[in-house]
Amino acid sequence: MFSLCKTTHILFSSAVSVTMLFCAPAQAASEWPSKPITIVVSYPPGGGADLMARLVAQKMSAQLKQSVIVENKPGASAQIGASYVANSAPDGYTLLVDAASFSINPNLYPKLPYDGIKAFVPVGVLARFPSVIVVTPSFSAQSLADLIGLAKAEPGGVFYASAGNGSAQNLGTVLFMEKAGIKLEQIPYKGGGPAMTDVMGGQVPMYFANVASSIAHIKAGKLRALAVTGSTRAEALPDVPTLKEAGVVDAESYEWNGMFAPKGTPPEIVDKLALALEQALDSPSVSDRIKELGGQRLPGGREAAVKFVQEQSDRAGEIIRHNNIKVD
Repeated sequence: MFSLCKTTHILFSSAVSVTMLFCAPAQAASEWPSKPITIVVSYPPGGGADLMARLVAQKMSAQLKQSVIVENKPGASAQIGASYVANSAPDGYTLLVDAASFSINPNLYPKLPYDGIKAFVPVGVLARFPSVIVVTPSFSAQSLADLIGLAKAEPGGVFYASAGNGSAQNLGTVLFMEKAGIKLEQIPYKGGGPAMTDVMGGQVPMYFANVASSIAHIKAGKLRALAVTGSTRAEALPDVPTLKEAGVVDAESYEWNGMFAPKGTPPEIVDKLALALEQALDSPSVSDRIKELGGQRLPGGREAAVKFVQEQSDRAGEIIRHNNIKVD
């Protein structure tokens, strides 16, 4: 490949730039990775996205035979980290691990410092986590049917906590209300932690909680689980029915973590990254930990991930527009 490019330079000088553009990426892809890879997490250390990134980083490092470093760049509702990666060189050395905000933000904010999901190439989905509808133990509703009955008897009289307007919990609850034919009143918080605390304390009766962060509280009796929002039951909560099993159809919602490369990253490099990620997720230590957290693998590899990300963006946009959801 290299000698052909050099010969073309000698014989056809006017075509050198075009020829080299085609040769250079192929050569770079064959040598990649030749230096450490950085995974940028758009959330603070200790959160779900950070946990998932660090869970796969070590295994990907072993597969790629190169260091994989996790760097946190939180802020501006995950826009800082996403913007940093979107504007990085598309060479496979700077990646993004984000959450559901990746598909929500382009639909929620009228202007972003990057071109939404078009600025990225999906590498894969690390895991998807159904929400779990939890209530404070003293709340009268013992089942999802009870909750729906209360809400129908007193429209707007049942309150729910959320991590803020436009959060994954807010959108999931709005979708649930639409499909169940009920009206609930939102109490927005600045983050999921304070919302969870107030539901456990009885200040607000219900919450669409992240299954990973609520399992311990459910098992300790500090929260009561009514249903999970995924298509199947969570392995960590086998006795909790899905929304569909409880009579509410087409209301599936997930929090999820995906890995992305900047747009323009050579396909050969994206394929190498996707393979390394799949191998990491297949390792028993990683797959077992995801199950412990209530997460689910997305079958189908990178092709399924591309479809899933677009579907999540389309659904978030539909919910936001239909309900005129805006950030404060």
